[in-house]
Amino acid sequence: MDAMSQPQPYGAGEVAPRSDERNWAMAAHLGAFVAAYVALGLLAPLLVLLVKGDSSAYVRRHAVESLNFQITVLIWVVIGVAVSIVTLGVALVVVVPLAILVAIVYLVVVILAGVKASQGQDYRYPLTWRFVS
Repeated sequence: MDAMSQPQPYGAGEVAPRSDERNWAMAAHLGAFVAAYVALGLLAPLLVLLVKGDSSAYVRRHAVESLNFQITVLIWVVIGVAVSIVTLGVALVVVVPLAILVAIVYLVVVILAGVKASQGQDYRYPLTWRFVS
């Protein structure tokens, strides 16, 4: 098991994250909602990673986790759109209900990740490819 699969207690070499670190970590997750409006949900965690990733291991872990999740979702969206175009819309019967389900799951896990970040806990998104480490 890796470090982010379960909440880690603080004190074993790492102090609990400060309030500003928790806020930046939460912004890495919840900021994706704003950026997702233009189909670029990965911009918020990328910005947090670039701005605060070097100054806090806690913020970096959350920003990297959120960035990987946003990239994974973007890849699946592109695949869904491509399949719909290639099949001349026939796959829309499958893609649209699946997209609705994915959107609901997306909302739930991003909000959950933001809450965990604000509470000072680590979070791992399910079914996420880890491109950035």
